[in-house]
Amino acid sequence: MTPPTRPQPRQPDRPLLPAAVSDPARLAAVRRTGLLDTGPEEPFDRLTRLAASLLGTPFVFVTVVDATRSFWKSSAEVDDVAPEKRQTPVEQSFCRYVIGADAELVVTDARTDPRTHDNPSVELTGVAAWAGFPVRSVDGHVLGTFSAMDTAPREWTPRDIEVLRTLSHAATGEIALREALHEARAATRRAELAAVQASTLARTLQESLLPARLPQIPGVRVAARYRRGDGGDEVLGDFYDVFPSTRSTWAAVVGDVSGKGPQAAKTTALARYTLRAAAARSSIPSHNLATLNTALREWYTDDSQYLTAVYATVRVNDTGVNVQVSCGGHDPALVRRADGTVETLGRYGLILGWLPQPLLRDQRVQLHPGDSLLLYTDGVTEARRPTDRALFGIDRLRQVLADTTADDADQLAAAVETAVLDFTGHRPGDDTAILALHVPAPPD
Repeated sequence: MTPPTRPQPRQPDRPLLPAAVSDPARLAAVRRTGLLDTGPEEPFDRLTRLAASLLGTPFVFVTVVDATRSFWKSSAEVDDVAPEKRQTPVEQSFCRYVIGADAELVVTDARTDPRTHDNPSVELTGVAAWAGFPVRSVDGHVLGTFSAMDTAPREWTPRDIEVLRTLSHAATGEIALREALHEARAATRRAELAAVQASTLARTLQESLLPARLPQIPGVRVAARYRRGDGGDEVLGDFYDVFPSTRSTWAAVVGDVSGKGPQAAKTTALARYTLRAAAARSSIPSHNLATLNTALREWYTDDSQYLTAVYATVRVNDTGVNVQVSCGGHDPALVRRADGTVETLGRYGLILGWLPQPLLRDQRVQLHPGDSLLLYTDGVTEARRPTDRALFGIDRLRQVLADTTADDADQLAAAVETAVLDFTGHRPGDDTAILALHVPAPPD
């Protein structure tokens, strides 16, 4: 597609720019990214393509803004590759408003909006609707934006906004990962400190791929346990997440990425943000896993890479909680009833990132007060006893659930974690992720 007509060089009467644009600390953070005047890169292009597909908008950008220009690091549907042709004078960029306000900007009609009507780009590029969210440095400076543009006025829906917000976080995460990897390489050159710094960095990276805190779901208690395995200091691919979806539903997911190290970290980040973006448009687990499968097939570079995940949609109703589950090559979820009965939930499906259209099926169940749902990675069932290398196994896990007296999500997750640690002599060989959801009984 031919890009919009580019702005002409700045005129002598330059618009007054927000002070934050020329803030030395912000400009230093921009330079540290190393993104200015560089060519397109797939991690960013993948995000803008996904946004263009989900939003149906003609132009999507990832920008990095210095004191003089807004550089298009990624630009969906714009054909020019040369860095010098992928930039706009900062005075004519809508990104300056985001930097000045330190917040997103959503514009339905730039020609009539008092914040933007006098921006030269309204006439020079034909921009009508624009929505942009900050892309930040690790220390919080606004480096640029993740933005969508339309050449006709447009009402941005709450789903559109959530997609852009989520993908702006993904772009921020990609930059943070790059900086972390740069620090890791520097650490390896500092001989006696390398091992300690690499371990700290891996732990920090792994923690950055997990939610800082779990949200509160009305009518449901949620708890998680994550423990790094005893297999070294590299980042592994186990993850969990809980986030809102459509139609008053919530999504809970646990997954496992093949491999380890930086590639596994990047794939984990891609999986989390892709699923969050998909959940803003659909509450059907199999559909959202299929969206992730498509993204993974674009991302993976060889056939040995894959991802497994179990995805649950949770909706509170008058009699309890309706749960719908789909499994992509992952162990099914387990339901623990209030009386201690344990049931399997989720039909087996193919691993993700392998075939174009994997078989993915959904299964529903109703949870009543006192019932619980458990999602977990194979670090639980494949944990080994050091004395004889016996597996912990699914049968032992089911027995732990049946025998426990836990009556809330946190106690249930703790019971499973404790059982695995006791079984392995407190030295599990693989990472373990445990996510528990519990429907509390009504008060007496």
